[in-house]
Amino acid sequence: MKKTFNIFKSGLLTGLIIQLAIGPLFFFVINLTLQKTVLDGLMGALAMTIVSYLYIALSTFGIGEFLKNKRVKKIFGILSSIVLIIFWGIIIKGAISSGISETVVHTTSLFSSFVSVFLLAISNPLSIVFFSGLFSAKAVEYNYTKGELYSFGFGVGLSTLIFTSGAVLIFSLLKGTIPTIVMQVLNVIVGTLIIRYGIIRLVKLLKENKLARKTNK
Repeated sequence: MKKTFNIFKSGLLTGLIIQLAIGPLFFFVINLTLQKTVLDGLMGALAMTIVSYLYIALSTFGIGEFLKNKRVKKIFGILSSIVLIIFWGIIIKGAISSGISETVVHTTSLFSSFVSVFLLAISNPLSIVFFSGLFSAKAVEYNYTKGELYSFGFGVGLSTLIFTSGAVLIFSLLKGTIPTIVMQVLNVIVGTLIIRYGIIRLVKLLKENKLARKTNK
């Protein structure tokens, strides 16, 4: 029992460290919190957690091996890049043309806030590849059994809920102190950087694909 708890704690700490590499989804959830309510932000955190557990489960079942296939990985890489570009393009357009109230895709209820985050999170199946690599390394390094790997994965997934929910609560307290124009400018800056990243990644993948075709000829 003590060993299982220690493995869970190791997964939790590992997950919290991973969470420090915040991405576009984190900023979207914070936007929900600042522009709507703390409950919308918490629903977003819940959606992120569910998707994390879904990908962790698939990884432990070995689905990640399928996505390590170069061709499949390229397809998912291209699709996820396009999603980033379109999604954040909409956010930037709203920030510029309609002000801060439009910088989050229209969500009129807690359920729609949950769904919007869930769909954005699940649009990046490459997460399975990451989790598969992580779990494989841990299984080899510590000789984890299947059950111990589940305990480790539970800790990793829970870190998403703890980290994101904590950030949501902190930003909800700061909500009244952040000027609207500051949030609007930050949305544009962050969105522009993410779109740039999406375009660079998309171009790189397309060039690699083109080069591979030439090599095979």
